[in-house]
Formats: sequence, C-alpha cells, structure tokens
Amino acid sequence: MADPLEISGDCAPGYEPVRDAFAENFASRGDVGASVAMVVDGETVVDLWGGCRDAGRKARWQRDTLVNIWSTTKGVTALCIAMLVDRGLLAYEKLVADYWPEFGAHGKGGVTVAMLMSHQAGLCSFTDPARVEDFYDIEGAASRLAASAPIWAPGSRSGYHAITVGILADALCRHVDGRDLRTFVAEELAVGQGLDISIGLNAHHEARVAEMIAPEAMSTTTIMSDLNPSQLLAFTNPVLDPLLPNMSGWRGASIPSANGFATACALATLYGALAYDRIIGGREIIRAKALRSATTEQWAGVDEVLGVPARWSCGFLLNTDGIYGDSPDAFGHSGWGGAFAFADPSRRMGLAYTMNRMGRDLVGDPRNVALVAAAMAI
Repeated sequence: MADPLEISGDCAPGYEPVRDAFAENFASRGDVGASVAMVVDGETVVDLWGGCRDAGRKARWQRDTLVNIWSTTKGVTALCIAMLVDRGLLAYEKLVADYWPEFGAHGKGGVTVAMLMSHQAGLCSFTDPARVEDFYDIEGAASRLAASAPIWAPGSRSGYHAITVGILADALCRHVDGRDLRTFVAEELAVGQGLDISIGLNAHHEARVAEMIAPEAMSTTTIMSDLNPSQLLAFTNPVLDPLLPNMSGWRGASIPSANGFATACALATLYGALAYDRIIGGREIIRAKALRSATTEQWAGVDEVLGVPARWSCGFLLNTDGIYGDSPDAFGHSGWGGAFAFADPSRRMGLAYTMNRMGRDLVGDPRNVALVAAAMAI
C-alpha cells in the first residue's frame, strides 16, 4: 500500500504554507489522492501531488494523473465562450436566438448570451423525466432544452444550471464556430496551449485517470433537504451518482459543465495566465477587453438552486463569502466534492486543487479552506 503522506513535486521557497496545508489534507482531512498547483506572475511556484489514484490505495497519484473535476469544468467552458466573444463570433448582449433560432421557443426569445451563461435562463433541468444517459447525447439534449418552456421567467432570478449550462453553451459554440466544445478545448487549449485539460476522456488516457471515491449513499439528492421546485428538478431529474466518472459512458460523453478531466497544474496555468498577462506558451489566449466582459458581474444574490449566496459573471463564479480568498476580483469555479480553480488578479495568481475523494460540503470543504487560506497568507 502506498504511503498517503508522501508528497511529491515542487514547491518554491516561500510557498511552504501551501505544501503544509496540502500535506495536512492527507493527515487529517481525509484526502486519498490529490494535486495542488499555484502559478504567480506566470511562473509555477507550487506543483504538488500525493496519495493514491484508487480506492484500494495501491496506485500512486502521479504528476500527470487526470481526474474528473465536475463543475470546475464550467470555468473552462466560460473561457471558451469568452474566446468566441473575443473573436467576434458571439456577443454577450445579443440574444441566444440570434445565433440559435430554435432556442427562442416558449418565451425564451429575450434570453441573452450573458443571461444564459449566468444561470438566468430558467433551464436548470429538463422538465420532463430524464435519465443520465440523456446527457450523453448532447445535441439531442440541447434540442430538448431549446424546445422547453423555462422553469422561471428568464432574468427574474438566477438558479444554477448544473448540467444544462454546458449543454446550452455547447450548442452556441457549434452554431457560431462549427466545432463542439469538446473539440474546441482539444484544439485550442490542449493542443494549442499544451494544457492537460479535456471535455470527456480520450480512451488513450484511461491509464492516467484517478478513480472517484465518495461517501456511502452520496448523490445529488443528499446535497440539501426541503427542496424547492427548481431544486427538485435540478437535483433529482435525473439523480446523479458521484461515481459516474468511473463509468465508460460518462467518460466517453461530452458534458462541458461536469465531465472535464484535468490536472491541477493545467488549471493553475490557465487561471494564472488569466490573472496575469493572459499568455500561455508565448501566445495570448484572450484579450483584456473580452476577459473583463466575461468576468463582469451579471447577477448576485441567493441562488435559486444552490440555496446559498452567489455572484455570477458570464460563466465564472465570482468570489463570494471568501471562497476564493480576500480579493473581490477573484473568479473561477468549484466542483462537486471539492475540486476548484480560480484566478486572483490582485495577486497575479492562479490556484487549483483536484482530488478523487469527494466531500459532502456544498461550500466550505475544509481542504479547500485550508489551501486557500495558506495561499492568501503568503
């Protein structure tokens, strides 16, 4: 059995508090396998990993271990949409139906791209009975959502579109670029920028993937109790099993809101660039004006679905209640069970954490809290 307390990787002088917090995640906060990375001023100052990729604790986590990052995927999708805006193919203030006419059915004609990306479209779920397998046909799912009546009047509130926002964003990408988001990420970020990030999993990377581990009886129905009608649809239609990322159907699908696979180093590199000069490998990935538009607040308040305070920009979660430290300008996204990645422009920093042992906390996972606090203290 591998030693879970053996931490591998690199930590620059002065950043030891992050290493210490990461090690303590294994010692006392239940981590099985995980990685953490931090990029400051375009330089990687922390790239650490430890523990095991499997529940049996026989296979060590490696530098290139990939893991499903759940909703941390949404930050990657938000960037892709922002890149399309930067290229003039989309505009946040324009109507979704201008690009995708079928979307305007049943009173959704007034939904802008910004409203859709900030979870205001009222499409947090299918309204007719759904199965997990329905998400695997992303084009069929998008057509189904386009033909649906909204669950609430668009623009009247924001409610987390946990799976559906990625399906809708993918359709937008296909309509204006010709590529789906899976291909866009592969060509623009993975190949174009050398980032170990993908939507879905390529079969030849199977040997690198960590097994997801979850508490007994955990599912989307255990996230909260006393569900309102929007939550009931979002969390139970269909119910999601936290072990879905171990299954071939999930891995082979394209779900740009939830089935991203990545390393912490790749995510930190991405957000580190967004926090600093927007350059990776000598290439500018997005211009400053487009990034400002993508990270401008569109809605703030108690989220209809999550039931907690949230500030949404065009796809990014803006720092709320200090989840991304002490800077109000920080932005990123977190995932079910504990993964997160964010940019802090005030520190010119990107920080990311990926893991395979899922926690139950919707917000305030003690592993996250410890890592963010350590980074802020440097």
